[in-house]
Amino acid sequence: MTKLHAFTVYYVKKARNHRWRCSDVTFWCVDEHLCNQWIQALKELLEMQKSRPKQLLVYINPYGGKRQGKRIYEQKVAPLFSLASISTDVVITEHANHAKDNLFEVNIYKYDGVVCVGGDGMFSEVMHGLIGRIQKDSGIDQNNPKASLVQCNIRIGIIPAGSTDCICYSTVGISDPVTSALHIIVGDCQPLDVSSVHHNNMFLKYSVSLLGYGFYGDILKDSEKKRWMGPMRYDYSGFKTFLSHHYYEGTIAYQPAKHTLGSPRDKDSCRTGCYICKKSEQQLAEQHKDCGLKHEEGEEEWKVIKGKFLAINAVNMSCACPRSPKGLSPAAHLADGSADLILVRKCSRFDFLRYLVRHTNQDDQFDFPFVDVYRVKSFQFTSKLSEDNESNVMDIGKKRFGQFCRDHPACCCNIVNSTWNCDGETLDSSAIEVRVHCQLMKLFARGIEENCKDEAAYSQNSAEQLL
Repeated sequence: MTKLHAFTVYYVKKARNHRWRCSDVTFWCVDEHLCNQWIQALKELLEMQKSRPKQLLVYINPYGGKRQGKRIYEQKVAPLFSLASISTDVVITEHANHAKDNLFEVNIYKYDGVVCVGGDGMFSEVMHGLIGRIQKDSGIDQNNPKASLVQCNIRIGIIPAGSTDCICYSTVGISDPVTSALHIIVGDCQPLDVSSVHHNNMFLKYSVSLLGYGFYGDILKDSEKKRWMGPMRYDYSGFKTFLSHHYYEGTIAYQPAKHTLGSPRDKDSCRTGCYICKKSEQQLAEQHKDCGLKHEEGEEEWKVIKGKFLAINAVNMSCACPRSPKGLSPAAHLADGSADLILVRKCSRFDFLRYLVRHTNQDDQFDFPFVDVYRVKSFQFTSKLSEDNESNVMDIGKKRFGQFCRDHPACCCNIVNSTWNCDGETLDSSAIEVRVHCQLMKLFARGIEENCKDEAAYSQNSAEQLL
């Protein structure tokens, strides 16, 4: 037989339920010269794809979430990176904030991206380290709540290995390590809004998903004492917090996001190629060109709401997860420069249960007289105790009595202050100032793709996207 020459092309294809999978096809040729021409042409095409990463910095959390981060990376992700000729520097984290501290020490500019293997907590570490490093190198004071932060162009990749993986689920549509690795390999890019949280001109945290006071803050604070229970602690603490039914009194002041299209009550969800996010990107570029006085926040209108709240939630994304496929705000956008502020006023325990159940079905979760939702670009919250700002015997008694109630939940009186839940971490300061920074960072993702009716056709397309 005539001697044959061959080469193999590896590519990714879409599978069902937002999954991506790797496949290959081999081409045979009798003419060796022609075969080499094809190989050279394909290599040149791949070299032209500047968005594809060539070197990555990888942080692996072997302890959090499923406690399988190292195994998931070595068995499912590393072979794909090797196949795509991506070099990696791997760091196994040994303690809290290891990744964050390390990002302030290494030369981050030699990498095309940073990958975190773990849950939402691991992502938060990497995000704080990367954004903080960029601001430090740019001479930006993060403690100034009105500072214009410098956009971070080094993309972050998320290999899900946590308990909920909310951020990955909300930006990809599924928590699947292989799918996330393939998004990194092909060089996808999804801008992401980031909220900065301050207290008395002191920087506290960045948030990309949930910033919750009241119900979700109480759940987190209670669950922190029960880490020995594993992921089940969230169910236990959630049931316990629901039964306690505490409400909190305070004042919300917010600036409406007039620059964005649509509202939180829209049926249009944020999907790949979202036109609302693209419009915000254009406006962001225009603002960078024209930084005049007309963009100063002092001229913007503030609206004030006082009341008693069971929950105050601000989300930069839908916060979808397997238990809540639509999330806390189904129409929230990833990169439109706004957050959806959800206020759940004091109501009966039964009505609050109806509201919580709406997170798990297709009904409008904002269709209640005790629920208000606003699309905002910044907001401030002050608790009733902070507003009074008195130090008499009555207030001291309230504080001590409130602490007694925290320690003894059987007491039927109301707790004065709650705790803020910032992307799964507690913030003890109840009075905060929050500002949304449009498209401050970028992910190795492309948003959630629309489900196609004939998804099976994708699996038959043998060369949809070349690596």
